Amino acid sequence: MLYYLFRFLEQFNIPGAHIWSYISFRALLALILSLMISAWFGERFIKWMKRRNISETARDASIDPFGVEKKGVPTMGGIIIIVSILVPVLLLGRMRNIYLILMIVTTIWLGFLGFMDDYIKIFRKNKEGLKGKYKIIGQVSIGFIVGLVLWLSPDAVVRENISVPQQNRQEVVVKHKAENVKSLQTTIPFFKNHNLNYSDIMSFCGKYKVAAGWVLFVLMTIFVVTAVSNGANLNDGMDGMCAGNSAIIGVALAIFAYVSSHIVYAAYFDIMYIPGSQELVVFLSAFIGAMIGFLWYNAYPAQVFMGDTGSLTIGGIIGVCAVIVHKELLLPILCGIFFVESLSVIIQTQWFKIQKRKGKRVRVFRATPIHDTFRKLDSQLDATSTYILKGWPHRPFHESKITIRFWITTIILVALTIITLKVR
Repeated sequence: MLYYLFRFLEQFNIPGAHIWSYISFRALLALILSLMISAWFGERFIKWMKRRNISETARDASIDPFGVEKKGVPTMGGIIIIVSILVPVLLLGRMRNIYLILMIVTTIWLGFLGFMDDYIKIFRKNKEGLKGKYKIIGQVSIGFIVGLVLWLSPDAVVRENISVPQQNRQEVVVKHKAENVKSLQTTIPFFKNHNLNYSDIMSFCGKYKVAAGWVLFVLMTIFVVTAVSNGANLNDGMDGMCAGNSAIIGVALAIFAYVSSHIVYAAYFDIMYIPGSQELVVFLSAFIGAMIGFLWYNAYPAQVFMGDTGSLTIGGIIGVCAVIVHKELLLPILCGIFFVESLSVIIQTQWFKIQKRKGKRVRVFRATPIHDTFRKLDSQLDATSTYILKGWPHRPFHESKITIRFWITTIILVALTIITLKVR
């Protein structure tokens, strides 16, 4: 809104009005504003929730090796995150931008889905929350919508990058095609010609390979949004864990969005030029600010939990943004923590089921998601079960130490992800 107001005032030569055309100015302003909103609104939200005694079921101190009981801590803190993102974006973003619209819709959609889950847990006293099938339907639906819009919208276009060998020289110059096109290309890491075309995968469909490629792209979008959203949900098990990891991931995505929107930087990194993706930088700046501001209250010991309202939304935002900038195949590295959390749960449950059919009770990890393994005491293990990795780790760690080490791991993964653009 403010963007359009000041662009209108610019034609009257109002001093300073032109600065709103700079993406860096609006992005930094969005970051600051989201921080201020999360700090101001967060305090009032927590007090309001406590006055009404709206809190998550008390976490038993026996599950923590240091005997910390978390009782009476308000949940649904994801509302703080969502408000802190949407207000700056609505004020500072270009609302006609298709990518920004998709990010706003994703935020509201998954925020509502997570809110329903938290509402059922708190007010209906059902610890299971929203049934798993309804969660999956909600995640699949938004993934389908995003994929379909990117397929059909005339504004969702790119300029594909091409490598031009130079005569009598060993170097190769990267240029971009002159016309904007609908593209099924996506970036794959570590390869010199590192663009993968979905239509090439579906080449067995003959003359229908392009249409089949778009169908595969939509299915990939659904998978990415669902997987990352659930991964973030699993990662939200310790104070500050998910918020800190997500803020770090958000920085990497903001870098990708910025260089993709700048034709010179896109050529330098040999990636596709995506007109209009600069508005994602504004959104992601607000996202980063909201995460950092939320950590003010969510860092150990937490004054508020984000709940599924926050974690499902965060994962969806990361997944959709990666798809928009054609970097979805980098997510296993970028969101390595989310990936490992999800993988640990899958391995644990599937291996236990397989062994149970044989009449055995065998588990791989001491506990899952994997972050719980690092604080599990031997005395807390199921005496009737056998653990393959019972001796790992050798001792339990404090929750805050586990969280910070996971943040450090994510920083390393983010650096590695960015490096993949130049290491081929």
